[in-house]
Amino acid sequence: MDRRRLGRTDIEVSAIGLGCWQFSQGRGLTGGMWAALDQRTIDEVVAASLEGGIDWFDTAQIYGNGRSERALSTALLDLDVQTGAVAVATKWWPALRTAGDIARTIDARLGCLQGYPIDLYQVHQPWSLSSIGAQMREMARLARAGRIHAIGVSNFSAGQMLRASEALRAEGLVLASNQVRINLLDRRIERNGVLDAAKSLGVTLIAYSPLAQGLLSGKFHDDPGLAGSLPRARRLRVSPAGRAYRRQSLTRTRPLIEELQGIAVSQGASAAQVALAWVLARYGETVVAIPGASRPDQAAANAAAMGLSLGDDEMRRLDEVSGRLARR
Repeated sequence: MDRRRLGRTDIEVSAIGLGCWQFSQGRGLTGGMWAALDQRTIDEVVAASLEGGIDWFDTAQIYGNGRSERALSTALLDLDVQTGAVAVATKWWPALRTAGDIARTIDARLGCLQGYPIDLYQVHQPWSLSSIGAQMREMARLARAGRIHAIGVSNFSAGQMLRASEALRAEGLVLASNQVRINLLDRRIERNGVLDAAKSLGVTLIAYSPLAQGLLSGKFHDDPGLAGSLPRARRLRVSPAGRAYRRQSLTRTRPLIEELQGIAVSQGASAAQVALAWVLARYGETVVAIPGASRPDQAAANAAAMGLSLGDDEMRRLDEVSGRLARR
C-alpha cells in the first residue's frame, strides 16, 4: 500500500484519501454542488474506502454547515471504526471572519465529529479578515491545547504558504500541508511556485479535484448529455472558466481522455484510475490526493488506483497531451 507522510508531522496516510464534500446532504452554501446522499449510502462509501485501504478523510465546516463532518463521523461510528484507526482532516471557513473565530468554532467542529479527533485542521481559503500570522497563532494555541494535531492550509499561494510556515515555526510548529487543485488539466503548481515552495518547506500538497470533478473519467465525453443532469452550480464551477462540460470544451479535452482510455485498456483499469495514478506518480511523495465518491464502487475504484503503476512511456504520453491542455 502506498503510504505518505503529511509534511514533517508524524501523520502517515494512504496516498489516496476520500474527499467528503459530497456528504453535505444538499445543505448550506456549497451543498448544492452534489446530489444529496442518505446516510446509508454514505456508510457504504466510507466502508468501501476503508476496505480498499483508504485510511483518511477530508471534510470541512463549509460542507453543509457541518453536515459533512457529522455524516462522516456517523458512518465511522456505524462501521465501528475506532478513534485513531483513521485520520480526519477538516477545515475552518475564514470568509468575513477574524482569526479569533478559529477558537470560537472548534467546539462545533469537534461536536460534529462525535469523538473523532481532528488530525489535520486547515484554513480553507486565504480570505480571513485577520493576517495569516494571526490565523497560525490561533491554530498553534489549539495544537498546544491538544484540540487539534497538525495544521494545514488550503488554496494558499507560494508566498502565503511561506508566511504560514514562518508563523508556525515561530511557535515551534510546522505547516503540514496545503490543499490545492491538481489534475491533468490543472498543473499550475508547476509554474506558480507552489510545488517548489512545498518541496523547500517540507509541506505536503493535498490534491483536490484530481479527477476534475469527474471530467477525467471520460463519462461526459462518452455521453455529453450526462452533463445536463448535474446540479447547475457544479456545471458552472467544475473549472475556473466554468465551461468544462460544454461540448466545445469536451471536444478540446477529448485527446487527453482518449489517451487515458487507451492506457486504461492496456492496464486493465479505468481512465479515472489512470488519472489518479498520474497525480501520485508525477509529484511523488510531495502529493497525496482526495478524490470524492458518491457510490461505493467509485470509492473502491479510487482506492485501487493506489496499486496502479504507470510506465515511463505512459507517463510521457500523458505529460505531452496534458501539457498542451492544462492550466499552468
